[in-house]
Amino acid sequence: MPQHIGIVGCSAEGAALCYRTLCAEGAQLLGPHAHPEISMHTPSLSEYVDCLERGDMKGVGELMIASAYKLTAIGADFLICPDNTIHQAFDYVEPRSPLPWLHIAEVVADEAVRRGFRRIGITGTSWLVRSEVYPEKFAARGLQYLRPSDAERDELGRIIMDELVCGVFRPEAVASFQRVIERMKSEGCDAVVLGCTEIPLIINDGNSALPTLDSTRLLARAALQRAIEEPESA
Repeated sequence: MPQHIGIVGCSAEGAALCYRTLCAEGAQLLGPHAHPEISMHTPSLSEYVDCLERGDMKGVGELMIASAYKLTAIGADFLICPDNTIHQAFDYVEPRSPLPWLHIAEVVADEAVRRGFRRIGITGTSWLVRSEVYPEKFAARGLQYLRPSDAERDELGRIIMDELVCGVFRPEAVASFQRVIERMKSEGCDAVVLGCTEIPLIINDGNSALPTLDSTRLLARAALQRAIEEPESA
């Protein structure tokens, strides 16, 4: 039997996309209607936002650990978090976790290397693009990166938190992301990471000036491979 995947959720739209991907692509690997067992725990998003606004990464980590223990109790074998921003707390979470995790930025960085990209534009929340979540993983693999400008960062962050996480998808938001991605291309980027799990709901290879690294679906696919390749011990 495949391993039981535990999802530590944060924002609803990104977590839902990750869940749907696990189910849909699980069937491609395992047969009609089949996918690994999946469980998800999600505290109120406001609890995470309160911690992020205070810069309280320990608080973020405690929320993640609380979810980890609840998922452990119902039988999950390993964990994923379809939220890039709260991976800022990963170094606090990982040694305290009752289960192993896949790290979303490591999954994306590995895919960038596999596809031969060299310089990656980073998009995401204001908290994420200021952080070292992606720069650290990219640098470890010899990849260059480019962050948004301060003005771009603030506008993309506003769109994500005021619109995308609330299920609001507007043409103006698509245009804002496209302008940033076009600017990144002009500065030598050969790919862009969709570093908020809601961004793939409005941006993809079809409307982006750069090839996209879809963090949501890449994480889901890595989880499927782990679940299938490392079956639960008898």
